[in-house]
Amino acid sequence: MTSSTCRSHSLKLRQAAVGIAGALVLSAAVPDAAADYPDRPIRLIVPSPPGGGTDTSTRAIVPKLSEILNQNIVVDNRPGASGNIGAEIASVAPADGYTLLAIIASHASNPAVMRKVTFSLARDFAPISRTVTLPNVLISHPSVPAKNTKELIAYIKSRPGQLNFASGGIGSIQHFAMELFLNMAQLKMTHVPYKGVAPATSDVIAGHVPMIAANILTILPHVKNGRVRAYGVTSLERSSAAPDLPTIAEALPGYEAVQWYGLVAPAGTPRAIVNKLHAAVVQTLNDPAVRQGFLNGGADTTPSPSPEAYAKLIRAEIAKWAKVAKEAGIKPE
Repeated sequence: MTSSTCRSHSLKLRQAAVGIAGALVLSAAVPDAAADYPDRPIRLIVPSPPGGGTDTSTRAIVPKLSEILNQNIVVDNRPGASGNIGAEIASVAPADGYTLLAIIASHASNPAVMRKVTFSLARDFAPISRTVTLPNVLISHPSVPAKNTKELIAYIKSRPGQLNFASGGIGSIQHFAMELFLNMAQLKMTHVPYKGVAPATSDVIAGHVPMIAANILTILPHVKNGRVRAYGVTSLERSSAAPDLPTIAEALPGYEAVQWYGLVAPAGTPRAIVNKLHAAVVQTLNDPAVRQGFLNGGADTTPSPSPEAYAKLIRAEIAKWAKVAKEAGIKPE
């Protein structure tokens, strides 16, 4: 090796050493993004009015979550457009962990039925964790003679297009739950959308419309007093709130259409902060008092194993309901 070659080689080694040392100094100077997080109150956007299901389920976890994070969490209700107004606000918030969004299952189905959705649930948010799962119950007015799901399928099949079902509106979870049921069982019924699930359920109880996939929390008292007939819950597993009710999947394997709630942050939120929030949410949902509070209301705490698992669920739900909408001929409005 010539002297000039040696000098060149030595220079490269010194430059590399300086580069490595500089990188180490720089990394030491940049603290862990989650080390001091959170050091100020967190804004939690709830895209529904106070008192609604999204609001109550979110507020039920806030005290314990705030305690674990040792920081105040301020709930900011931003209702409207099937939850899209609050989601739009959150999608453009700074990605620093100080703005979170409570989302619901309909955020995954909205793109299939709404033209003006200005954000992408999969692209514009960093999933943290699912929080709670709540099934619906497929019910009918007692005048429908079918006593169980198999009899109900046969009854509807013998009257293609002649029977109606109610929902809380086009694109609601009740609407999609029924469309999925009809699609999987190869049945035809006529959809009667209402402006809300409460009036829709009331009309089924009154016998004006024969059927609906109703909210388990509000319908169980009517099931118990015989005002409606329940065929099963729309979850894959039986509900702790009504363990004697079978699942629809027991007669129609693979059927699942549940309401779920969860938390996300704006896309770009540092991964360390997302991980810290995920761990705090899981700890909150595993708290016995929090879990029992949801069980008493008919809901199950279902934290995601990881942010990636929640992201996978969200993508699967978006694809699932887009497929159901397409096959049912539901056009975006």
